[in-house]
Amino acid sequence: MSLPNHFELLATDGAARTGRLTTPHGVVRTPAFMPVGTAGAMKGMHWREVRDAGADIVLGNTYHLMLRPGAERISALGGLQRFTGWNGPMLTDSGGFQVMSLSDLRKVSENAVTFRSHIDGAKVELSPERSIEVQRFLGSDIAMQMDECVRLPAERDDIERAMQLSLRWAERSKRAFESAPDGYMLFGIVQGGDVPQLRHASAEGLVETGFHGYAIGGLAVGEPQEVMLAMIDETAPALPRGRPRYLMGVGTPDDILEAVKRGIDMFDCVMPTRNGRHGVAFTRFGQVNLRNARHADDPRPLDEESSWPSTRSYARAYLHHLVKSGETLGAMLLSEINVAYYQFLMQGIRDAIAQGTFEEFYQRTREDWARGDIAPR
Repeated sequence: MSLPNHFELLATDGAARTGRLTTPHGVVRTPAFMPVGTAGAMKGMHWREVRDAGADIVLGNTYHLMLRPGAERISALGGLQRFTGWNGPMLTDSGGFQVMSLSDLRKVSENAVTFRSHIDGAKVELSPERSIEVQRFLGSDIAMQMDECVRLPAERDDIERAMQLSLRWAERSKRAFESAPDGYMLFGIVQGGDVPQLRHASAEGLVETGFHGYAIGGLAVGEPQEVMLAMIDETAPALPRGRPRYLMGVGTPDDILEAVKRGIDMFDCVMPTRNGRHGVAFTRFGQVNLRNARHADDPRPLDEESSWPSTRSYARAYLHHLVKSGETLGAMLLSEINVAYYQFLMQGIRDAIAQGTFEEFYQRTREDWARGDIAPR
């Protein structure tokens, strides 16, 4: 079945691309970074801060939301956007990552994955059809096919088994999605671990099936960065040029910059808020650990040239105090500072690609990171 394309490629610079993805809840500028609101909330941040920071789209988690508060309940309350107060585009993952991360609580069969809920131990079955049903109840603009993700390193036989199962689940996911209203999208997920031949086979099978967009899954799961980048080099050229490409669960600013250079359009990661809760800020100078005693008497902000108010207004000494004292405000401020930096990075990337200066932007950004934080006082 031929699927309508909601993605417009606006400019390229080398393999780097910038475009526009139109969803029922708004337009997403690409390359885009999606902050992660696993259970329908952004840890330590209000939705208005996420929007003000520049995010067009966020991510919600199918597995966690189906367990609590329940997909049917969210549907009855108007869908995930109305339920949460985020009125923009939203992507939901399929629950496939939990097949890997909750391996002690699950059993995989051809038909479905059977979980023991991490909340109360109740038995939960998640099939491709149920995953799509849950995502439709949630009302997400972009749903993901059900897949099995294997943590690396792994044996080739296990990687191939999971990849083939994911291809069969992709076909079932697409059939289950056929009744979705116009404008909503389903992405397929390329698996294959760190084996190029399996990545090619997975991409070929998904393209033959046909999806609104294509994700590269099963990376940033324990392998070195050079392996991840090599798999992107193998996979991205095998995906349709005119469809969006999403690298799942990635990652650091460095990972994102390298992946954009290789033709990736969409990213997500918990890192901005998770690192913020642990006292680490992302800035133009790289990562800054506010737990470090060097900041205790420093009245300077993290970056006085930043466009984000909290980054240029709060003294390092105060942020250090909040972090060391375990004050919630410290985690909140650093989370918003980090999400804002990620969006600043994405805006810089989009502008550079549109202007044909991505290579210069790439080199300048890496030089800034390499210089490191400003000298202690």
